[in-house]
Amino acid sequence: MSALVASVILFLIITAIFSVIGFRFWVQPQTAVERVMGQVEQAQAGMSDPSLNFRDMLTKIGQMVPANPADVGILQRRLLSAGYRNPRILRVLYGLKCVLAIVLALVSGGLLYGLELASEMSLFQIIAAAGIGWAGPNMAVGRMASRRQRQIRKGLPNALDMLVICVESGLGLDQALMQVSKELRTAHPEIADEFAVLNLEMRAGKRRADALHNLGERSDVDELKKMVSVLVQADKFGTSISQTLRNFSDYMRVQMRQEAEEKAAKIGVKLVFPIFFFILPALFVVTVGPMLVRVMRDFLPQMMGSM
Repeated sequence: MSALVASVILFLIITAIFSVIGFRFWVQPQTAVERVMGQVEQAQAGMSDPSLNFRDMLTKIGQMVPANPADVGILQRRLLSAGYRNPRILRVLYGLKCVLAIVLALVSGGLLYGLELASEMSLFQIIAAAGIGWAGPNMAVGRMASRRQRQIRKGLPNALDMLVICVESGLGLDQALMQVSKELRTAHPEIADEFAVLNLEMRAGKRRADALHNLGERSDVDELKKMVSVLVQADKFGTSISQTLRNFSDYMRVQMRQEAEEKAAKIGVKLVFPIFFFILPALFVVTVGPMLVRVMRDFLPQMMGSM
């Protein structure tokens, strides 16, 4: 009976929360729009995508959440590294963190009290669930940023080779970057996207050096930052860009080969634990197992009989 009461109370709490949020952030603004704009806008609003309404709701919730300026800067850099450049995406992230924290706290409380698993640690478990909901989006953004950085690092040597070909064929650096962003759209979309943003910044009137520095800061990839420094120095001192890119491409190839050799050298050490815990027990079972079975079947009865 107590489980049923707890489930009903949890359902009523969740229904009330979402009803208040929906009335505050959707029903009232929708009514005002219909009253001011008329039936045409009403029909257009009815055809809106539900995902956009959910995003707007998260944005409004995120605007009400107080944020630490230091954490805001770190999260903004992670979002840029993950490929999210919308200025409102940070507020959407804070709204998602708040909603997940509330939902996970309610779900954990309902499960603990509904299944009669409550104890003196229940409050700490609910707080831990809320903390997981609050910190989970940060971890997800960090993983997406790391994955995108690996993809950029993987596609950078091919992009450099194509840049060398384009520059040596007579194109300028701006046109070469544009051509590379078009050609690598399918094979390496991450680095092609970064080069496309770089081209847009230079077309908008930003200095090449500033746009290149923004490229390195936006991606937060060490190899790309080194390439930016090399290109800025070549542009500043008037040296050959094609030769500079070729030298840097050779440097990247050597560095990738050294990293591969380092990973290959670590394989022996990393295989010790899988071999010891997984392969050797199976070998012992296969080799020693039949002998143990024969000993227990033949010799143990004779020994017990002789005694």
